[in-house]
Amino acid sequence: MALNLGDPFPNFTADTTIGSIDFHQWMGDSWAILFSHPADYTPVCTTELAAVSKLIPEFAKRNIKPIALSCDSVASHRGWIEDIKAYSGQQQESSGVADGDTEFPFPIIDDAKRELAVKLNMLDRDEIGAAGLPLTCRAVFVIDPSKKLRLLILYPATTGRNFCEILRTIDSMQLTDNRKVATPADWRQGEACMVLPTVKDEQLAELFPAGVTTVSLPSGKGYLRRTECPQ
Repeated sequence: MALNLGDPFPNFTADTTIGSIDFHQWMGDSWAILFSHPADYTPVCTTELAAVSKLIPEFAKRNIKPIALSCDSVASHRGWIEDIKAYSGQQQESSGVADGDTEFPFPIIDDAKRELAVKLNMLDRDEIGAAGLPLTCRAVFVIDPSKKLRLLILYPATTGRNFCEILRTIDSMQLTDNRKVATPADWRQGEACMVLPTVKDEQLAELFPAGVTTVSLPSGKGYLRRTECPQ
């Protein structure tokens, strides 16, 4: 299935480390980030899940539920989780809690049969696992509360994801959903934004009371208009 931005994200049921879920019901009124992994007990994947576990407060502030997927079983995931917790320092940070008793902060989907990998077009034909089957690439899907796909990124197996960049893009989407602005290259939350070209000059004072600056360009066209980040 080829998905385009703005398409309804297909619902599915799956076994996970928290039990069987209906994806849309599990999302509820939240945003979701679904990110896939080639396999359990692999080095880059372990660093990625550890990174996400540390960023849970940041995802929560943005009303986002993370969920991972790997082409292995739930039983394999549960064993792997102990390595992820150890690598992230989660076990050490939980004073007095025995190994295996610290709850993992997000679910991991069982896709041992590669059903979701095929359905969501996530297979990497250049990466073949021990069973001779293609592994999933490092896909990132961000889905909004209306269950529409808002962001899709595909990384090769050898390149770990930048989750701070993914959070940055979510900040931009959540801001620009409600304000008539766009965010420029390398933008960070709180920095100046660009006024949308569809906003007429006579609307500027009402929409942007902090003021708008038009950048002078050789073309003489006044399309590059900057304003403070709306709060």
